[in-house]
Amino acid sequence: MLPTLNKAYLLQHPELGVSGRYFTFPEKILQFGTGVLLRGLVDYLVDKANKAGQFEGRIVVVKSTDGETTEFTSQDNLFTTHIKGVAQGELVDQQLINASISRVLQSNAEWNEVLETVHQPALQIIISNTTEVGIQYVPEKIEGIVPVSYPGKLLAVLWERYQCFKGAPHTGFVIVPTELVVNNGNLLKDTVLKLAAYNDMPVEFQTWIAADNSFCNSLVDRIVPGKPKELPPAGYTDQLWINAEPFLLWAIEGDAGIAKILNFHQADARMLITPDITPYREQKLRILNGSHTASVPLGYLRGLNTVYECMEDPYMRAFFRTVVIDEILPTIKDTCPQAPLFAEDVLDRFANPSIAHKLLSITFQESSKMNARNVRTFVRYYEQQGKVPPAMCQGFAAMILFLRPAKQENGQYFGARGTEYYQITDDRAAIFAGYWQQYNDIPQLVKAISADTTLWEADLSALSGFTTAVAGHLQEMLENQAALIK
Repeated sequence: MLPTLNKAYLLQHPELGVSGRYFTFPEKILQFGTGVLLRGLVDYLVDKANKAGQFEGRIVVVKSTDGETTEFTSQDNLFTTHIKGVAQGELVDQQLINASISRVLQSNAEWNEVLETVHQPALQIIISNTTEVGIQYVPEKIEGIVPVSYPGKLLAVLWERYQCFKGAPHTGFVIVPTELVVNNGNLLKDTVLKLAAYNDMPVEFQTWIAADNSFCNSLVDRIVPGKPKELPPAGYTDQLWINAEPFLLWAIEGDAGIAKILNFHQADARMLITPDITPYREQKLRILNGSHTASVPLGYLRGLNTVYECMEDPYMRAFFRTVVIDEILPTIKDTCPQAPLFAEDVLDRFANPSIAHKLLSITFQESSKMNARNVRTFVRYYEQQGKVPPAMCQGFAAMILFLRPAKQENGQYFGARGTEYYQITDDRAAIFAGYWQQYNDIPQLVKAISADTTLWEADLSALSGFTTAVAGHLQEMLENQAALIK
């Protein structure tokens, strides 16, 4: 029977790269969330910096959901990060022991201990990942209870800090939410201040929140699949094991003062502290997300099921590369200086054999994603090149075909791929069903859909050649659907 990964095991195996010194570092970060993204990105960067002698701090983690924390305590909060994938065209396979977490506190059962953590002067950073809906205003009183919402918990923590240090200047935090919301730092700050006003908290405290704490907008990007079904040989058991892709990006809006506090960024150039993260958000939206949305309906209709399968298929691999390099990249490379490198990284990530990213999951809200991620690219490309992007027009046609219902049951629409059905998980499915029912003529169908400005932020039919290109691809797919199934 294999031993459990814990402090005693590590100290017996110095070759694993974690010495007893790491367990003596002071707590410098309060982290809301135990999820794999935080452990695979933020905690990875902190651990990397500690091992490089550039931070020397540990993380107190707050588990806001119900349930015990024994999986952490039984392993002395240690876990393995297995980095697997492709980087610069080369396979990466690396196992690291992460020793960055000092404690994991369950918020409902150990709320007083959570509050007491902020009595430590060395603790200057708060990080969170509470899902996209976590940063929402919930009108709740926070005194003497465990607040329900994350903004409520954060407000209580800030109030505890304020009282402990009597509102002294320079006792606030650098607060970095990683929730996937645009301007997440600004949103969190506004929500906390609104909640402080609802709780009739002192004006001086509200001023301290706004003036002495830095709420930073941030963008995170790393695929962390979590624990695999079967662990590779490691010499120990690890219930907290996570897999992660080689790529990572954490862009934070901040100045030199914030960079000094978040000095663990020095250990990895992919953690960026910059006055404006807009270019990084734009390149992720257009290149990574946009190419997914433009390509996966075609890949799925061709009989493929994952992004990796697409990258193993010669036709789809070439299609992805054309969309990314030839059509999306030219529209943003002048405003996003790192976009060319990011584009190549994205193609490497798609080719990662360790990640089974299902195409059907990517098609969730396909039409809304097409609008948010790609319509502006269509327009920009047309303005730059004087023509429409051919591969993305093919992808748009595949989307229309993908959203064609073959049957309807209990208010749900289902498309057909050969003899099998798939659920169309799109809030606009009824609109597309209506268009398919109304028009038998493909050019008229495409023109009506392309001109519908309730679907798109621009009238795509106004781009010369767009409806002709899309209708041609759609007609070909309809006439030769058997060719779409491998």
